[in-house]
Amino acid sequence: MPRTNDDSWDLKSSVGATATMVAAARAVASRQPDPIVNDPFAAVLVRAVGIKLFTRIVDGLLDFGEIGAGFFPACFGIRGATIDDFVSGACREGIRQLVILASGLDCRAYRLQWPAAMEIYEVDQPAVMHWKTDVLSSLGCVSAARHRCVGIDLRDDWPTALQQAGFDATKPTAWIAEGLLIGYLPQAVHDEILQTITTLSVEGSRIIADHFDIERPNVLGEVLNYLHQTWKAHDPEVNLHSLTFSETRRDPGVYLAEHGWAVHDTDIVALLTTAGRFAPEVMEFPYDPSLWHILQGIRS
Repeated sequence: MPRTNDDSWDLKSSVGATATMVAAARAVASRQPDPIVNDPFAAVLVRAVGIKLFTRIVDGLLDFGEIGAGFFPACFGIRGATIDDFVSGACREGIRQLVILASGLDCRAYRLQWPAAMEIYEVDQPAVMHWKTDVLSSLGCVSAARHRCVGIDLRDDWPTALQQAGFDATKPTAWIAEGLLIGYLPQAVHDEILQTITTLSVEGSRIIADHFDIERPNVLGEVLNYLHQTWKAHDPEVNLHSLTFSETRRDPGVYLAEHGWAVHDTDIVALLTTAGRFAPEVMEFPYDPSLWHILQGIRS
């Protein structure tokens, strides 16, 4: 079913299922020799969600390569590792307030080391936030930081909800927009999110986000549609078709640079190469992997 401006989801359906997909990729990346990323919670959460296809992958009964996505662990692994490094760097620079937008199955609040007085705010759909916190609490998982979960759709008034949860707009903030600005939201919401982040960010604040090259703004939709039939043959409940909005979107790096951020942008292949990791050949992708970028910015 095509996306609409007011739809919703859980972790087994629509956009929520892609969060489970990404967690499965992190789980696989985490168990490889000399892992690029370390996420001990990913496999546990994937199994708890219960999507058969992804459960089989984290249980080692099926490989991403067998379903046309052998590049997933490397690419989602380097994305996760790059964001982990970003967070560590922000903490070293004295930032003590972190906001994770569209956090999905992100478990950084639990798996990373945090300095004293660190405050973490996770924002996502209420059903997603409630489910994740319930599962992790049942496992006895506790964050070392002051951790607040804000259950609200990013198409609603999330800035007010964030501030009501304790967010302080006068403090430098680190922002994570992982898997958010890549097509799952309408263009107008993309711009509103970037504008709001800018408004809530004082000098010295930082942001990290991934996005696709403006020349191919709907690459993600093309990839998911390409994989749809193959994945559905393994699990009829998986539906990756028409999960993105095909509208032309502004380059978030350009937008931020125009609004007071110093921005550095690097593509996924360059990040893998710099890390000394295998960069999947272009022919392994249904698109050019260098179209996938991760930007980092500092508010000036």
